[in-house]
Amino acid sequence: MKLVIAEKPSVAKSLAAVLGAATRQDGYLEGGGWLVSWCLGHLAGLADAATYNPDYAKWRYDDLPILPESWRFTIAKDKRDQFDVLRTLLRREDVIEVVNACDAGREGEAIFRTVYCLAGCTKPIRRLWISSMEDSAIREGFANLRPGADYDGLHQAALCRAKADWLVGINATRLFSVLYHRTLNIGRVMSPTLALIVQREAEIDAFKPVPFYTVALDLPGVSATSARMDKKADAEQLKSACQGGTATVKRVERKDKSEKPPALYDLTTLQRDANRLLGYTAQQTLDYLQNLYEKKLCTYPRTDSRYLTSDMAEGLPALVNLVANAMPFRKGIAISCDTAAVINDKKVTDHHAVIPTRNIQGTDLSALPVGERAILKLVALRLLCAVAPPHTYAETSITVDCAGAEFTAKGKTVKQPGWRALDAAYRATMKSAPEQDGNSEDKALPELAEGQELPVAGAAVKEGKTTPPKHFTDVIHFESRQWKYSERKGAG
Repeated sequence: MKLVIAEKPSVAKSLAAVLGAATRQDGYLEGGGWLVSWCLGHLAGLADAATYNPDYAKWRYDDLPILPESWRFTIAKDKRDQFDVLRTLLRREDVIEVVNACDAGREGEAIFRTVYCLAGCTKPIRRLWISSMEDSAIREGFANLRPGADYDGLHQAALCRAKADWLVGINATRLFSVLYHRTLNIGRVMSPTLALIVQREAEIDAFKPVPFYTVALDLPGVSATSARMDKKADAEQLKSACQGGTATVKRVERKDKSEKPPALYDLTTLQRDANRLLGYTAQQTLDYLQNLYEKKLCTYPRTDSRYLTSDMAEGLPALVNLVANAMPFRKGIAISCDTAAVINDKKVTDHHAVIPTRNIQGTDLSALPVGERAILKLVALRLLCAVAPPHTYAETSITVDCAGAEFTAKGKTVKQPGWRALDAAYRATMKSAPEQDGNSEDKALPELAEGQELPVAGAAVKEGKTTPPKHFTDVIHFESRQWKYSERKGAG
């Protein structure tokens, strides 16, 4: 008999259905030589300080720092019954092997190992490591179970993070609370995060907008703008000098440009776009994506890769067609699949990029909760864009001289819409959507030649102001933290 332990009951049910464990027991499923049970997230966690010494129940400066020599765990009271079920199963004599089927990541490893160790189990561990909850992926995963020892380092990383949180949280919170005679919660992540927010708000408060002025010329088929000026009087003087005059074309530059399709989503880039386009917080996006994963509609959410592996290349065109047919916004747009653009084994570590699964075919998307449906559409859009042709266009930049000053104008002519056709079609379905990234000036300029003279039909002074840094949203702030971490890591 083999015991499989999943992270959640819903995941255990999906695994059991594939394994043929159909008989429901108290806290587990059984059948086909398998026992399938589940945790309820973290069943146990590091014990509070008072567990080590009852005197620590009272916060005192003299007790600091509190540094456990041997770490202890406590089981959550509301999860004790399920822990007892797992402990009994782990100790059954007929169980010869344990399969860790908790989420394939650091926290999933910690959840399983904590229960395994607290139950005093020493039986061999095998690891189920999959990126999709599709039946085919589950079968393949069980056919290729990995040795549990391969993930000892991942378990140690999870323990290190948990202990660091405990040491900083327990000691720093008590220290500052005692010193300032009020409860001040300090955390390893929370406090640096708060510091960055305070720093940004201080920058915004201290910011003083600086006015600037430009002169815009109304020329035949084009509007040209001067460089910024600090004084309005200078702008008014230039306006008067140009009014009713003639502008001479000094330079005409034409360049063919191409915008590569965006890479597939990892969790962070999906959270960023979901915040910008849909207004979702990072946690909301993760929750919706986790639900889609458990419903077998999306692949594993907690990934830092934006590419797929070479073994997925053969089936990718079929998946792209299934996804395209499920998305109403792509009607009338030809679908192509440049597989090479998204395949890169060297850039995939534990999990590949987030993509929809084949189960999207035949799924009634309208029956999904609004948030899940919106995230699924966003993930589908990114897959279709990532394998689409590049967006190509001709960009024209002109410089004219009028009254001794230079004025510039830019325009572009689209040659092949490529992936941006899909992006524009998706945005058209939204009630309100931010402007597309990239150059927003899509208007084509008239054919002009150097030395050509153009009558100035009108001139106007336009006033602007410099803008302060933006307030952090949770997603923008997360990216700031990630960038600062990367900078420190590189410097070290």
